[in-house]
Amino acid sequence: MDYNATQSGFRQQPNMRQRNSSMEGPDGSQLFEDTSGAGPRTQSGYRNQQTEPQQAGFAGQSLLSDPMSNLAMAYGSSLASQGKEMVDKNLDRFIPISKLKYYFAVDTVYVGKKLGLLVFPYMHNNWEVSYQQDTPVAPRFDVNAPDLYIPAMSFITYVLVAGVALGTQNRFSPELLGVQASSALVWLIMEVLAVLLSLYLVTVNTDLTTIDLLAFSGYKYVGMIVGLVAGLLFGRPAYYLSLLWCCAAIFVFTIRTLRLKLLSEAAAEGKLVRGTRNQLRMYLTMSIAAAQPIFMYWLTYHLIR
Repeated sequence: MDYNATQSGFRQQPNMRQRNSSMEGPDGSQLFEDTSGAGPRTQSGYRNQQTEPQQAGFAGQSLLSDPMSNLAMAYGSSLASQGKEMVDKNLDRFIPISKLKYYFAVDTVYVGKKLGLLVFPYMHNNWEVSYQQDTPVAPRFDVNAPDLYIPAMSFITYVLVAGVALGTQNRFSPELLGVQASSALVWLIMEVLAVLLSLYLVTVNTDLTTIDLLAFSGYKYVGMIVGLVAGLLFGRPAYYLSLLWCCAAIFVFTIRTLRLKLLSEAAAEGKLVRGTRNQLRMYLTMSIAAAQPIFMYWLTYHLIR
């Protein structure tokens, strides 16, 4: 029995050698990699990868749950909101964005009627601005309401037409066009400032704002464009005739528009103007209206030759 057990033991060793030798190639190299010992290491590495995000999440939760960090975040958000309110308040003080939206509330019908009124204001009777609950209606509902769309587009168009006029005379250059645009803008600003100073000296209580004066002063660019285009197409005599017509039209338009704003109620109704203050207001209205043709000629005469 012992001999058989020993013999069977000796017989099992070649089997193990054959099994191991079957996993080796002819040159002694191993055909298959033994991965029996890699399983525990792989599982431990996977467990480590799972625990790392959990630890990071616990760290973030601990940071968010920290009272000091919450206090700092609340303080920073309050500072940001206060800064936004301060910027909005100061911006609205110098640039009333909410009011600017009113002056650009126009449509195609309003623009057509307003351009016709600027060129031919003689047949228009009602010049009063319509109100709704003590607030003026939007320009697209009332042709008498001032707007900034037509002055802005007219200014840009005037600069472009001036460039064309300079090009026809072989005098065009970007620098010269920039000088033309900047000079027109400076004259416009100086005109508005002069009117504001005059209103302050005369002590006129009126609801005219700076934007209203800017709009009324910018309407003259429409007549300037008409005069320049006529001069480019038909020569200098057509320029003078068309500019003369537009100057007379803008004079009448300014008188009839501003007299309701600057003069007293009696003068606005066509009654006799009495009193020194009312006479000063009348002279101021006439001066503002007379200044429009002067600027129209001054900014266009050198562009037509």
